[in-house]
Amino acid sequence: MESFDRVILIDKPAGLSSFGVVARVRRKLTDDAGHRVKVGHTGTLDPFATGLMILLSGKFTRRAGEFSKLDKVYQATICLGATSTTGDPEGEIIKAKSTLQGPSLQKVKETLSKFVGQITQTPPIYSAIKIDGQRAYKLARKGETPKMPSRQVEIYSLELLDYEYPNLKISAHCSSGTYIRTLAEDIGKELGTGAYTMELRRTKVGQYDVQTAKKMLEKL
Repeated sequence: MESFDRVILIDKPAGLSSFGVVARVRRKLTDDAGHRVKVGHTGTLDPFATGLMILLSGKFTRRAGEFSKLDKVYQATICLGATSTTGDPEGEIIKAKSTLQGPSLQKVKETLSKFVGQITQTPPIYSAIKIDGQRAYKLARKGETPKMPSRQVEIYSLELLDYEYPNLKISAHCSSGTYIRTLAEDIGKELGTGAYTMELRRTKVGQYDVQTAKKMLEKL
């Protein structure tokens, strides 16, 4: 008898929600009696983002809390000189009025160093955090502005991968609960340019690496 109590690593494509990933995997898994197997995720990724999602099936779904606390590594391309109403490409993009050249490489390096360590973040209103029992992004889509509680997170390392204004590419190793969209916006504020996350990819969760994950079309 095949065991469906397992950890499933998925390399999520862009344009698909985390709940969409779970639904697709759930449709593929049935037990010997033809019943669908319980499947859950251990942390969402925004629809525009790609990369590693850890799904749990069967009795392993009880371990979701254990996996959700693991630290994570992201690669992000940040667009300076503009902001987004959602902090990502899916929102309304507002270009900065200034026509000045972007900050120097040295200024960017100095700014990134300020965000290493424990920092305080206010999660974006377009997030899956529950406010009074409802997802914040659902309230935001109704035109409401939910009050988001700030939180302490930790950035273990923040590496500059490439910089050619307006595009800034970074790798961030951070604690669970860190929002890269918020980090990008805060970097933009510190630089005085504004910023939003243009591309985002999660490459690691704890000891799990996206290189060992399955594509959505692969057999589970």
